[in-house]
Amino acid sequence: MNAGILGLGRYLPEKVVTNADLEKIMDTSDEWIRTRTGIEERRIAGDDMDTSDMAFEAAKEAINHAGVSAEDIDLILVATVTPDRPFPSVSCMLQERLGAKKAAAMDISAACAGFMYGMITAKQFIETGAYKHILIVGVEKLSKITDWNDRNTAVLFGDGAGAAVMGPVSDGRGVLSFELGADGSGGKYLLQEGDFISMNGREVFKFAVRQMGESSLNVLEKAGLTKEDVDLLVPHQANIRIMEASRERLNLPPEKMTKTVHKYGNTSAASIPIAIVEELEAGRIKDGDLLVMVGFGGGLTWGAIALRWGK
Repeated sequence: MNAGILGLGRYLPEKVVTNADLEKIMDTSDEWIRTRTGIEERRIAGDDMDTSDMAFEAAKEAINHAGVSAEDIDLILVATVTPDRPFPSVSCMLQERLGAKKAAAMDISAACAGFMYGMITAKQFIETGAYKHILIVGVEKLSKITDWNDRNTAVLFGDGAGAAVMGPVSDGRGVLSFELGADGSGGKYLLQEGDFISMNGREVFKFAVRQMGESSLNVLEKAGLTKEDVDLLVPHQANIRIMEASRERLNLPPEKMTKTVHKYGNTSAASIPIAIVEELEAGRIKDGDLLVMVGFGGGLTWGAIALRWGK
């Protein structure tokens, strides 16, 4: 039994914070931010909207898009490092709000690689026949752990949610191969220290450029495919220079890499599903297309998937 994506959804807060807005509150510039990160603006959730609220909006859309009901969901996996509170989990809060009464629920803490961890976990349950429909949500309210006095991190992050319903798909469709990894020795390079995100940008950059490219090539090899087979690269939207390095490793033209980092910044676990929704809405993903999704994050963690689009 193959596991694939049946439906997707996303939620982005209305408030837009531009680089020009940041220029007013810290020693930075639009030119500095754009040339180093590719980010032009990001969305920031208000005080009245927490992580579970954004997750709920994205999840509803994904369930509707999949053509199933909340009662059909067997398991809810929420990838986040910014839960409303330590417990109950965002996934349990989501289960109650959706009315997904038969669903088990748990959160996954793998930072920006969280959605990849969620999809790959869901794949196992579906392919064994244990569960039929699994909801995966990547969601972050990073603004609440961002130090707005630290120009090295404050310019990077945004809030948002992306969700997918996974289930059985036809032969040859769905997840063809995957790679998951972690390197705890690098945990010191990207962490929440006290109340805020702390990052060694140089070390994270080196790790990400190496790992994103390697993981993308590894999942293609595992699936018996080549770089020429890739229709769309969907990298974690962290930094345009890291993303471009991954694209170049696959020898792909610019139009074959999805890009939302300029509009939304780094939304961590939400970035990959948000990017796929954008591509679908633009009509750039067709039945049978080969997608390579790859993410990396604090932990350090990483994950990649080769997926044949379609049901």
